Amino acid sequence: MDAKQIFLEYFGYIIYAAMALAAMAGLACIAILNRNVKKKSMGSRANSDAFLEEVSMYLEDRDFDAVVELCDSPPYWSKAVPQLIMVAIENKKLGLTKVRRMLAERFEREILAELEYTTSWVITVVKSAPMLGLLGTVTGMISAFGKIAAMQETGTDPAQLANDISFALLTTAYGLAIAIPLVVLGNKINVQIGKLQDSVQDDLGRFLNDFERAIRS
Repeated sequence: MDAKQIFLEYFGYIIYAAMALAAMAGLACIAILNRNVKKKSMGSRANSDAFLEEVSMYLEDRDFDAVVELCDSPPYWSKAVPQLIMVAIENKKLGLTKVRRMLAERFEREILAELEYTTSWVITVVKSAPMLGLLGTVTGMISAFGKIAAMQETGTDPAQLANDISFALLTTAYGLAIAIPLVVLGNKINVQIGKLQDSVQDDLGRFLNDFERAIRS
């Protein structure tokens, strides 16, 4: 076996390792996204309603400290809406218009941006896995054609050609097998992020109505 064939054989192992790492990285990103979306979400409409009703009650009494204490309590401190409500309370002297703009910017910058950053890594893995599979296909075919060219001189066993062709096809299949589930899971996560964004906007709208009355009274 010449140096080129030895290099191609070891390069094949590197491709397999890279595909395994890509699969693990993609699944890890999906798990992180799923955990973060659940952590920022209120969980259900009933939970949101109960929380906002309690906030509204405190705002009617202009008890802003009680609102902050509620938002900073263990059930709510990691949720998106309570975090943003605390920002609004801390900056209530700025007025409703500036607070509304501040909340929108904070939500985009500190919550959605983090989710979008992790999503971009899932997209990278989805694009990279088939490309690694294609690289494996090209590597396997180069090795196979090299053995065919030297077959008359070296008496290469046809079974070795079958191994190279099998490697070429397997890497393509593995690349697609990694990418397709990640596309499905990534789309599911994107739907959850969209629902989180809609629910946060709705909940903040309800809060800001009560907040406006509280700071103007």
